[in-house]
Amino acid sequence: VGNRDDSNLYINMKLKAAAEIGINANHIKLPNTATEADVLKCIASLNGDPAVHGFIVQLPLDSDKPINTEKITNAVAPEKDVDGLSSINAGKLSRGDLGDCFIPCTPKGCMELIRQTGIQVAGKRAVVIGRSKIVGAPMHDLLLWNHATVTTCHSKTSTLAEEVGKADILVVAAGKAEMVKGEWIKPGAIVIDCGINHVPDSTKASGKRVVGDVAYSTAKEKASYITPVPGGVGPMTVAMLMQSTVESAQRFLEKFQPGKWNIQYNQLSLKVPVPSDIEISQSYMPKPIDQVAQEVGLLPDEVELYGQTKAKVHLSALKRLKNQPDGKYVVVTGITPTPLGEGKSTTTVGLVQALGAHLHQNVFACVRQPSQGPTFGIKGGAAGGGYCQVIPMEEFNLHLTGDIHAITAANNLVAAAVDARMFHELTQTDQALYNRLVPSVNGVRKFSDIQIRRLQKLGINKTDPTALTKEEVNLFVRLDIDPGTITWQRVLDTNDRFLRKITIGQSPTEKGFTRTAQFDITVSSEIMAVLALSDGLDDMKKRLGRMVVASNKRGEPVTTDDLGVTGALAVLMKDAVKPNLMQTLEGTPVFVHAGPFANIAHGNSSVLADKIALKLVGKEGFVVTEAGFGADIGMEKFFNIKCRYSGLRPHVVVLVATVRALKMHGGGPAVTAGVPLPKEYMEENLQLLAKGCSNLNKQIQNARLFGVPVVVAVNAFKTDTKAELALVVQLAREAGAFDAVECTHWAEGGKGAVALARAVQRASETPSNFRFLYNVELPVIDKIRLIAQQIYGASDIELLPEAQEKVALYTKQGFGNLPICMAKTHLSLSHDPEQKGAPTGFILPIRDIRASVGAGFLYPLVGTMSTMPGLPTRPCFYDIDLDTVSGEVNGLF
Repeated sequence: VGNRDDSNLYINMKLKAAAEIGINANHIKLPNTATEADVLKCIASLNGDPAVHGFIVQLPLDSDKPINTEKITNAVAPEKDVDGLSSINAGKLSRGDLGDCFIPCTPKGCMELIRQTGIQVAGKRAVVIGRSKIVGAPMHDLLLWNHATVTTCHSKTSTLAEEVGKADILVVAAGKAEMVKGEWIKPGAIVIDCGINHVPDSTKASGKRVVGDVAYSTAKEKASYITPVPGGVGPMTVAMLMQSTVESAQRFLEKFQPGKWNIQYNQLSLKVPVPSDIEISQSYMPKPIDQVAQEVGLLPDEVELYGQTKAKVHLSALKRLKNQPDGKYVVVTGITPTPLGEGKSTTTVGLVQALGAHLHQNVFACVRQPSQGPTFGIKGGAAGGGYCQVIPMEEFNLHLTGDIHAITAANNLVAAAVDARMFHELTQTDQALYNRLVPSVNGVRKFSDIQIRRLQKLGINKTDPTALTKEEVNLFVRLDIDPGTITWQRVLDTNDRFLRKITIGQSPTEKGFTRTAQFDITVSSEIMAVLALSDGLDDMKKRLGRMVVASNKRGEPVTTDDLGVTGALAVLMKDAVKPNLMQTLEGTPVFVHAGPFANIAHGNSSVLADKIALKLVGKEGFVVTEAGFGADIGMEKFFNIKCRYSGLRPHVVVLVATVRALKMHGGGPAVTAGVPLPKEYMEENLQLLAKGCSNLNKQIQNARLFGVPVVVAVNAFKTDTKAELALVVQLAREAGAFDAVECTHWAEGGKGAVALARAVQRASETPSNFRFLYNVELPVIDKIRLIAQQIYGASDIELLPEAQEKVALYTKQGFGNLPICMAKTHLSLSHDPEQKGAPTGFILPIRDIRASVGAGFLYPLVGTMSTMPGLPTRPCFYDIDLDTVSGEVNGLF
């Protein structure tokens, strides 16, 4: 801190010594205006950087702001305090824990000099003059624990000469020039002079010379060994700093195996029967989230804390880790589910708990953030279940860090901009619009950057607002949005059936310009899909600007960039782009980031979370992510959309199956949420089960189409019999699965998924010949047909008139080369939710096709897709409450 000449001299000596022996040393300079907080922030960053094995704070701190030196030295992590000045290291030294602390460099150097004489320190009488924290006090402790009989003298010692005369070993650090006289010294004593003092000397150019605390010329006649000043203790201090740094690096490597996290796992205390999810979640205390971040190798300045249990991770972590090899990439998907779900989230969490807490692998889960709509509606939360949860589940299922609220605000800003622009264009002349869009400020008119981009898009290469012709002004100010083509809707993160169709613009101030519109649920917003597929802030901004909100009356796409809102959207989304860090019940790390719909969008968590996690786990580690709905929907989109944009290549597919769902596919009665299961699902029925395995067989084949090995996780329920579970395992293997494993993780946590984890490990070691299903250059109809025939089992597709028009429109607008994101029911491989098993020979009807150009896909609509759920007669919110005394949330599930 500051720019003292003496400090710079000492630092340069240390840098030179480090360079000579191959230590990578850097000088971090803070100005003399630095505050205590500035210094502490810098220290915190160095404490958390695994690439830094040791650092020192050069004293004195030359700042014009008040700084508590003790607070600064104690802020240095003890394991990196190679100067040995922190209270923890001093305390360990005073207790004799010499192998578990750093010793201040000057006393350490003195001790090394004493050893070099060959004298046995044990049993000798030693005298230390001086009691400073840097030299005197630690020197006393060091000699004492090397079994010398030690006396400490100081300015108040009345019999100093007498005490010196008894010393076999004399260490002087008093700061007084030539204070110790030669005649005081015991013949044959070892004398270590730590003093540096300046005394007048007219023979020197500077008018002064450097002397120690001992009168050297007379003392050397009595001592057997004596250090000169300068050139004695000084160089040894620097040498010991180098040695301590090397020792720190050695300790780090011993403690942290390369590529292995030093992570604290939580022990589960399993109960039978298994309590409710919220009871389990609240019975375990999560680790402080900054501890989780440190355990996985994130630096303090890469983590933005949101309380004690959740944090955002800065994208700078990805940049820092860019040269690190990626870990193994695993996607969890499922067979075609019942309306109850088959436990993909639970299996995802169980698998990472098994890999981490039980097999001690570096592992990250990457999951979607749930909407609050289902949380208060009928489905409940999505944090996993039983002893396989992301915790705290109430934080996970409610606001988290506000990403969904940011998306709501950004989406609705676009919606407001669309209607406001149409209103202003309908009520103003070209010139009036131009005057307001490019106002004169202090007599100067200037285009904003986004307006320059619009001019360039129109082919108008002018930057002077006064230079545009009337025709150019007209082109610039008129978006001419065709109201019938508007695809952008307002959103809300609440299930509200009465917003599915609304009329807007009914206030008299809107002058009769009404239109029919609707609200969607927030997670269906294209901005959510953009967030999930972006690979950085710049990429997200570009995608936000490419979003198409409507067509103009000439049939050309109108984008958010045309509306002038791109920069504002990026500002609203700048924090949402950072993945959210949480943890599982057993203490393994989780990224919770993005939650796009799995029908009209791709149903996967963010590319950024996966990329950061893959770097953090290292080459031998695992990242486990989940794809929404069954393999025919979420997995297909994971491969053809997410992996296409991310460039990542998966190693293993985990396909979750349940006896319950397979019996349904075999012809069992309908399964309905909130209604008790029929007896067919409660009793053994191998025939029904075997017939239903046609769906399992087809989904295994779907995964293998992409060249990735499949491990089937049979999620066992208490009503399943051993024979039923064994049959599913057998038929899955016969269908081409790499392996199939019974799992009991819901009731047992990671322990119940260890066999699955081992199977995933083995599968990840086999070659993965990953390939896409189609080339995006193919015509839109051909891409849709490939998915329908190869993934769903259809014989062909049928495009209804509206869909045919959209194919022609999007191809004309230049969007024909985008990937396809099929929007169909998740309850069947076909378009008919009543068709179970593995239907074939059907014609897949395509009702309409829409474009999410910013996200980067076209989504054909197979049937009617609801984008705004409604509330049931008895929503979940009846059971949700807050304990106003404890602050605990009750009733979530």
